[in-house]
Amino acid sequence: MTALQRDPYDYDTGGRPVTVDRREGPYGEVVLRRRGAGSRAVHEIIANGCFLMDTSDGRSERLLVDAALAALPEDRPGPSVLIGGLGVGFSLARAADEPRWGRITVVEREPAVIGWHRAGPLGAISARALADPRTQIVEDDLLRHVHTAPVRYDALCLDIDNGPGWTVTEGNGGLYSPAGLTGCRERLTPGGVLAVWSAQPSAAFEKALRNAGFEGVRTEEIAVARGVPDVVHLALRAA
Repeated sequence: MTALQRDPYDYDTGGRPVTVDRREGPYGEVVLRRRGAGSRAVHEIIANGCFLMDTSDGRSERLLVDAALAALPEDRPGPSVLIGGLGVGFSLARAADEPRWGRITVVEREPAVIGWHRAGPLGAISARALADPRTQIVEDDLLRHVHTAPVRYDALCLDIDNGPGWTVTEGNGGLYSPAGLTGCRERLTPGGVLAVWSAQPSAAFEKALRNAGFEGVRTEEIAVARGVPDVVHLALRAA
């Protein structure tokens, strides 16, 4: 399908998911689906047949940004933030709602996801943030950006796949490897914070953060309706 052509099966099916857009991207198939209609509609992103995220809640994605900002000194003027993964846009929208943030950079490697925000239904969440002059969208692989970007950030807020313990797309695991975490540390300014969203707590990942040279490693939880809580892992680069 070309950008946001209407799927011939996009109609109300009594609560069953409806395909809004399906594309073959550089890393496989990505699908935008809708459940429900009108103000109660929920959109969800599926990658290579695996559910990634939806618009039903967003508390943990907002916590990702809030916790990172809270970990920075209040006297640091206009801190910059890199959001890794545009997703459904909750983290970006939260960052743009906070006047304390300075430069807001979002790295997203799937052009379809960017298109769903710029000219599709996910713009309902992100349109105001995308129009914010502080916001820049970079179409790139996050791991490559971490290792090659010419700038540093005060905060890295990473929401890739389902977290360090459960990656869907081949290659994303490299972000959480020793080399990937070292790259994240080097991409931070002194005293900067790394915040990583995960679908489940991981003591092993906390240990990996410490082994990569981070300080102040801790985990914040967000309870979910069923199952283990979503979490945000936090770690600091030495000042």
